[in-house]
Amino acid sequence: MNPTYQGQEVLITGGLGFLGSNLAIRLVNLGARVTVVDALVNGCGGNLHNIAPVSECVRVIQGRIGDARRLRKVIRPANVIFNLAGEVSHSHSMRFPKRDALLNASDHLGFLEECSNVAPGVRIVYAGTRQIYGIPRYLPVDEDHPVGPVDFNGIHKYAAVMYHELYARLGKLDSVVLNLTNLYGPRMALSVPCQGFLANFVRKLVAKQHLEVFGDGSQLRDPLYIDDAVEAFLTLGLADRHAFNLYNVGGPEPLEIGEIARIGSRIAGVLPPAFRPFPDETKRIDIGSYYADCRRIQQEFQWVPSVRFNEGIECTLSFYSQELAHYIDPAHDGVRCLLDASSSVKTRSAR
Repeated sequence: MNPTYQGQEVLITGGLGFLGSNLAIRLVNLGARVTVVDALVNGCGGNLHNIAPVSECVRVIQGRIGDARRLRKVIRPANVIFNLAGEVSHSHSMRFPKRDALLNASDHLGFLEECSNVAPGVRIVYAGTRQIYGIPRYLPVDEDHPVGPVDFNGIHKYAAVMYHELYARLGKLDSVVLNLTNLYGPRMALSVPCQGFLANFVRKLVAKQHLEVFGDGSQLRDPLYIDDAVEAFLTLGLADRHAFNLYNVGGPEPLEIGEIARIGSRIAGVLPPAFRPFPDETKRIDIGSYYADCRRIQQEFQWVPSVRFNEGIECTLSFYSQELAHYIDPAHDGVRCLLDASSSVKTRSAR
């Protein structure tokens, strides 16, 4: 538990999304006064149902963080700001680079400038991404690894990292960055196209569909369960710090993507995954194997991920077996079979 959040004023940008909503729920349970800002931009994963368990305790403001002047009244009293807003799709960033630049770079510059004006020195924890490192030159990837993003999402997210660093070095804000690996768990958006492989896997597993893996499945990843990520943000939100820093936040162990698919398939009760060649569009931005060196955050703040993938994916599938109707767009083709499959799972679990 983190009792020091009792009575704290906390602002979460992107607070209706996957990470933001799980963080909001935890903070409410810890006694914080929580405000979330979310533009509910199509394709970015915002969902009002995400905060249903605490909706009466959370103030919700709909709007882009780039329109920061409208947010002065909630920025000014904040003790901590968790800055999580942005585009989440790497593929979308390649198709719509100007949109990605707006949501992941320009909006953040405007937001940080306003924060520095009305709440100088406020603690801001920014959700970065492993994508800034690009194709790893060595494994595990530590924070000193060269930057070399392979898509616009990584470029624009890195620009936001540098904005946070510059404002910290100028003494205007107390900012810190957490670079996340492949995040999964309850409340991840399932109907948003062009997301990473884990959202696609979960969507199919809930529907009892056969998984397909690109390539031979030997690429390594370190899946990070949402509860572990939330703990990292809570830890850095109130931790004593003296200078800007960036921390890698990854899962407890590297696994081959093929093994991730096999574990998920076994737990969901579907056939083992099939393997097929990479589509050209996906291959161009694939980074091969990646897993993070998290020793910096472990040594400085004693944060250690604890949820292994078999446990985390079981909890994730259980959540969606009960909640799928809130995470699938009924306008999409093939959705009825997903909802029917979910209802079947729910009926069997009730017996």
